[in-house]
Order: sequence, then C-alpha cells, then structure tokens
Amino acid sequence: MGKEPGNLTIGAFAKAAGVNVETIRFYQRKGLLPEPDKPLGGIRRYGAADVARVRFVKSAQRLGFSLDEIAQLLRLEDGTHCSEAAQIAAHRLADVRTRLADLARMEAVLAEMVGKCHVRKGNVSCPLIASLQGGN
Repeated sequence: MGKEPGNLTIGAFAKAAGVNVETIRFYQRKGLLPEPDKPLGGIRRYGAADVARVRFVKSAQRLGFSLDEIAQLLRLEDGTHCSEAAQIAAHRLADVRTRLADLARMEAVLAEMVGKCHVRKGNVSCPLIASLQGGN
C-alpha cells in the first residue's frame, strides 16, 4: 500500500473507507495508517491505497485481530512473510476456539437453568435466580 498522492479529503476518505473521521485519526495515532504531509496552506489528501489499508484493518478487526496484531500483519503486507502471518492467525484461531468452548459451556449451563424455570411448580423461588444467588 504505497504512498501515491490522492485527492480525497479526510471526510471523503472516511466515507470511501466506510468509517468516520475519528476512526481515521485514531488509526493514525495508533500507527496503523500514515498521516500524509500537509501542503503549506493546504489540506491533507488521501488515496486509494489509504482506503484499501483502512478496509484491511476493518476486515482484520471483524476476524477478531487486535490492533497490535493488525499492526504486525501490516508490517508483513508485502506477502513474503506468510509463515509469520500464519503464526499470528494461528494464535487468533486458538483464542477463537477457546472462546467457542467457553460459550458452549455457558450455553449448557443457561439451557439447564432455563429448563429448571420451565418445570418449577407452586410458590417456589425462581431456580435461575436462586442458582445465581448461590454462585452455582
């Protein structure tokens, strides 16, 4: 993602990239997006490569990569470091699998609690509330 000159103002750039202006500025502060030079008396301009870079960042975020991991991937953007990129992705995949396992456990416990609520009879306290109060 080169440094060819562009003709987009920051507002047009943000719109083209599908983000807001504050996101652009945030990415610049985090080092994910270079800030173009400001011509004397002019305004900064952005190009298609900048739009592509922001879209890359957003796509990586949707896959759960942290901003630090995204910065690492951007440093590998020439495509010749596939094994390093794969290591970063493998770490993310392991984290996703851990979260999925946690969610499956949560689902099972919640399903059991909801089931107990549906079978309760009479004036007994809510099994869900009782379970949560007991820390189970």
